[in-house]
Amino acid sequence: MILLGGGIPLLWNLSGQVSGRAGFGPEYEIVQSLVFLLLATLFSAVTGLPWSLYNTFVIEEKHGFNQQTLGFFFKDALKKFVVTQCILLPVTALLLYIIKIGGDYFFIYAWLFTLVVSLVLVTIYADYIAPLFDKFIPLPEGELKQQIEMMAKGIDFPLTKVYVVEGSKRSSHSNAYFYGFFKNKRIVLFDTLLEDYSALNKEPAEGEDGENEDTKSKTKNKKQGCKNEEVLAVLGHELGHWKLGHTIKNIIISQMNSFLCFFLFAVLIGRKELFAAFGFYDMQPTLIGLMIIFQFIFSPYNEVLSFCLTVLSRRFEFQADAFAKELGKAQDLYSALIKLNKDNLGFPVSDWIFSMWHYSHPPLLERLQALKDAKQE
Repeated sequence: MILLGGGIPLLWNLSGQVSGRAGFGPEYEIVQSLVFLLLATLFSAVTGLPWSLYNTFVIEEKHGFNQQTLGFFFKDALKKFVVTQCILLPVTALLLYIIKIGGDYFFIYAWLFTLVVSLVLVTIYADYIAPLFDKFIPLPEGELKQQIEMMAKGIDFPLTKVYVVEGSKRSSHSNAYFYGFFKNKRIVLFDTLLEDYSALNKEPAEGEDGENEDTKSKTKNKKQGCKNEEVLAVLGHELGHWKLGHTIKNIIISQMNSFLCFFLFAVLIGRKELFAAFGFYDMQPTLIGLMIIFQFIFSPYNEVLSFCLTVLSRRFEFQADAFAKELGKAQDLYSALIKLNKDNLGFPVSDWIFSMWHYSHPPLLERLQALKDAKQE
């Protein structure tokens, strides 16, 4: 409807009117582009809100995953929107400026800029962005922390800190990941992954505030999370991604694809018929060109690339499971995968064609079969 109704040129003209009232004429294309981007993301946020509300408070609620109140949800959504704009608008402004002044080889400079931005965001995300939404606390001293440090040392993983994030305030889904470059690696565990730390396994004390009472009413009537040995097996899998170079390989593939896309963008950006097809007959704004080419023209290519990356991801997952198996964690990983599948209400049987196209992780039964040889009954 947006494409057929001329929604994109309509919003672009509206952006020109808004920036014009602020004293910025048509010659200030970057300013108009930022207004366009702000209005477009605002429109997307508003129109996507009913679906997000339904997903959180109907679907997730129905199956016992949602831990949010309505107030928490809207506060979180507003915070996400503001943080996104604080990152998106300056980055877009600099990218458009680089494209404008870059000359014939602007695509090289634009690619290098996006590379630097992506590396910076990966570096600062867990330290400065994620804590705006969730509380991160150091994993308390104890047996689990000692075992994690010993395992990391055994495979030369340069671990500096281990955090627990209070994901249970938002959802009962569980996760774990590591981040950081070079000799500054950190591990983050969701409290919902840890049987001993999950707030969903504990009864709130009497007299706690309303939000905690609301969370209490949604607590599942069963133990959630994994035992320490199973947590170590899950981490063995995650550290396998690092040891086997999967993270670096993904970064290299991503940047090669990014460079190719910017090169093709440089080839196509001068084609007036592309702009005319989307309702821009007398102008060729750079931001609109980025949107048309990256979002629409590359769409078939992106589908093929997505499928190839899904196949590669599944291969990496099997390799990471095999790495945990080599660490002697096969039995614990076997039981952990079953527990996590139950906690997340995963359905163990998958149609092979559907899973081949959509699942970045192999289906549960395939992963269990690969671990079965080393599993002790």
